[in-house]
Formats: sequence, C-alpha cells, structure tokens
Amino acid sequence: MERIWIYQASRPLNEREEEMVWNKLAQFTAQWKAHGVPLAATVEIRYHLFIILSVDQSHAMPSGCSIDTSVRLLKELEQELRISLFDRMQIAYRAEDDIRVVSRTQFEQLIADGKITADTIVFNNLASNKDELAKQWEVPFKQSWHAKVFA
Repeated sequence: MERIWIYQASRPLNEREEEMVWNKLAQFTAQWKAHGVPLAATVEIRYHLFIILSVDQSHAMPSGCSIDTSVRLLKELEQELRISLFDRMQIAYRAEDDIRVVSRTQFEQLIADGKITADTIVFNNLASNKDELAKQWEVPFKQSWHAKVFA
C-alpha cells in the first residue's frame, strides 16, 4: 500500500518554482530513510498547486522521524517561496477550467451565493493512499467531507 501526503499550496506555482520544488523533493525522496532504511518514495506536483509525496510501504514503513524530516523540508520551501502548504483552512475547488483556492469563510459565502453547488468538484486532501487519491481526491461537493462540515 502506498501512503501519500498531499500538501496544497496557497497559490499556483509558476514554472520556475514548480521545477525548483520538484527537484528539491525528488532529491530528498531519493535519499529519504526511516531508521536507516531507504524509503521507496516519489514526489508529484499536480495542477501547479498540489505536492504529493508517496511511500511504497511494502518496501519500508515511514517513521515519525522520517515524516518530520519531510515536513521540515516543506516548511523551508514555504519560507523560500512565500506560500503556505499547511493551512487546512484553505479550500480548493474547480470553477470551470480553473482551480481556485479560497479561505473557509470565502468558501462558505460561495455556498450561500449558490456558486458552489452539489456538483462542484472539491479536493479531499485527506486522502492518505494511492487508491483514495484515485477515487476520493477530486469529488463532487455532495460526496465530500466538505458537504458535512458546511451543511
């Protein structure tokens, strides 16, 4: 089973930023270890907004210390790029051909205004494995945890 972590940027990364982030994280995942054991890890960036780290746990399990190491690197990237990667109050959704990121308050207002509907695609960054990423990451609002929170 592949364990994943999804980090949503507070704004889209430009080409240069995305290349820099990918290079740093690819270099990191190539040497990432848990208790001295190499992790079978990869990095992916989707839609210039979502950084997805994954570890194939059939090779070795990530430890708390190894996860902390990845978080430290992501926090360094936050500072370097002046973005947020850990703000869980930022919600991403699809609007036509665009992905928008708004605050929880703005999201609530969009629902009240009817601009977020039952069929609006939202991003479930709580997905924790590849199967959930494939099936439960981009989902209609009505099928998401968002619908329960913002009911």
